[in-house]
Parts: sequence; C-alpha cells; structure tokens
Amino acid sequence: MSTPPRVIAVIPARMASQRLPGKPLADICGQPMIVHVIHRTRKASLIDEVLVATDDAKIAAAAHSAGCRAIMTSSDLQSGTDRIAAALREYPHGEIIVNVQGDEPLIPPAMIDQAVRPLLDDQTLVAGTLVTPITSKDELLNPSLPKVVLDKNGFCLYFSRSPIPHVRDIPVEEWAQSTSMYRHIGLYVYRREFLFTYTSLPQLPLEKAEKLEQLRVLEHGYKMKATVTDLESISVDTPGDLEKVRALMGSEQR
Repeated sequence: MSTPPRVIAVIPARMASQRLPGKPLADICGQPMIVHVIHRTRKASLIDEVLVATDDAKIAAAAHSAGCRAIMTSSDLQSGTDRIAAALREYPHGEIIVNVQGDEPLIPPAMIDQAVRPLLDDQTLVAGTLVTPITSKDELLNPSLPKVVLDKNGFCLYFSRSPIPHVRDIPVEEWAQSTSMYRHIGLYVYRREFLFTYTSLPQLPLEKAEKLEQLRVLEHGYKMKATVTDLESISVDTPGDLEKVRALMGSEQR
C-alpha cells in the first residue's frame, strides 16, 4: 500500500496591511489573530502539519508561542502564494500544499478538508479551491467578491469581479435564483510541484485586468477544481470586521 501524500497547510502573514496594519497580531479574545488561524487549521482532519510564512519577527514569535513553525520570507513578495512558495523552498516537505488565509480566525476546519479532499482522491488534479452559491443581488454586484463560473465537471472556467454568467432575458435581481451562480472563496490547494510552476508563470492580460491572481492558472491552460461548500468564514479586512469577529468568538466562548 502506498503512503498517502503529506498535506501541509501554510498560512501567509505580513504586517503591512493597508486597511488594518499589524492585522495578524490583532488581539481576539486574548490571543493574536494568527494563533486562532493556526488552531483552527490544525483541527482539519486532513492536515498533517501547519506552517506560517511571514516577513515579521513578531508574527513568527506568535506562531512559535502556539507551537507552530514559522519561516521568514522577504517583505518584497507580491502575494501570499509567492510567500508560501518562498517558504517551501526552505522546507522541502509535503506533497499537497494548502494556502490558508491568515485573516480568517473563524475558518471552519471542515472547510479546509473539503478543499483538500479532491486532490487526495484524484492524482491528476494540480489545483483546487472552494466556491459557494450566491444568494443575493448585493453579493452578485459587489466587485470585492470574486465570482466564478464552472464547467459540468466542477472545473473553473473563469473568475471575475463582474456578475457572471450574464443572464440575458431576466432582471438582475432574479439571476441568482435562475441559475447556479457562485462566489469564490480564497482557499487554495496545490500539488507542491505545481505551486512552484504557478509562481514562475508571468501575469497575462486577464489577471492584470481583473486583479485576480487565480486567473493565472486558467490563462496558462491549467485546470482548477472547485468544491461547492455551504460553510462560511469571515475575512478580517477592516476594523469593523475585526470587531464582528471578536463579538462572534466571544459568544462562542461563553
């Protein structure tokens, strides 16, 4: 019997957030945000190890306090995916790599497992992600929430900040009820070798136009498998998001 591939979750975390500086160390119920993300990720049943990839010694110290290995990377890297690839060049372990966003302290562990499972079950897949149904006009029209269309086998066809697909014959208010429309969730799973391939690829016009790095996979002719989830998480992008998460986590602990 062959040994199952080792699955490593890497949490990219940097200090220089434009809207919420120092975000990974923001206090939530007595612990830094990054520590909550570490604890949640460890609870995923398909994750063998959790790492933090960071450019800041204080974030690394917080990870170490939670018993998590932290790998220092350059502050000049353009994206979280680039930071993960840089860290893994210093850590040659793991066949399947999960990019868990460092600003989701309420991420359900089962959501991580949902994203990982397809790459464990199908060795031909090189990349996977999560999507969730769009249920409102506000979601559909919000350019901060990337939309995605899928083929009949659940592979991503295109990502956009605009509403897709366009439903020509009915009012926009009825689009989400008339067809399967999905919002993208930024949790990615890669085979290790493909991660390095991906980060070596140049940006092409669609990625530059939409400002969505996941389009690089599709523009270069690779496939990304999508898993539909009904689980939810909250990204902390603003002070208001942080207060919301503090309130929710405080209610969980009471």
